[in-house]
Amino acid sequence: MACDFARERALCARGLFPVAGVDEAGRGPLAGPVVAAAVILPEDFAPCGLDDSKKLSPARREKLFAAITAAANVQWATSEVGAEEIDRLNILRATHLAMARALNGLPIKPRHALVDGLPVRGLPTEHTAVIGGDGLSLSIAAASIIAKVTRDRIMLALDAKFPQYGFARHKGYGVRQHLEALKIHGPCPIHRRSFAPVAKAVGERS
Repeated sequence: MACDFARERALCARGLFPVAGVDEAGRGPLAGPVVAAAVILPEDFAPCGLDDSKKLSPARREKLFAAITAAANVQWATSEVGAEEIDRLNILRATHLAMARALNGLPIKPRHALVDGLPVRGLPTEHTAVIGGDGLSLSIAAASIIAKVTRDRIMLALDAKFPQYGFARHKGYGVRQHLEALKIHGPCPIHRRSFAPVAKAVGERS
């Protein structure tokens, strides 16, 4: 199925306008924040190639990020929850919190939200969960791009602070290079100590 505005139009026809798309980036990595984005798109906004961020090259994501965030009639907000809060809450609750904060950060309060994946607890507005929504809804696709690009930029900045881990290359995911660096250096302040590979590295060095 194509990524389109059908779900947003159906909600608007029921009087549920504006509609926000919500998605996150960074649930799986061993380090860094989880980032959520909420986006309200006008129906006539559909830049060429807008789709699930995972299907796009980094260069294409950057171009679409610029187009979305520069448009005067697009409302958007991001929120990040860092490693310490992830460890305290668990990653699922931290992700839901980031989504709620992103929605609360929008300059216009949406009447409804379309959320990628499963239902979310604690959102400030009614929502519809859409499995694979980042490839079906243009609003969710826009949110996925903003969340992904925002998080990648955060990890690039953190790579300069903690260069021994290679965050610029793997963005905190548990690839072999990252696991080897964890064994050598142990975790740094942005590592998620509740995640098993990081906890193992802590145990091996204690």
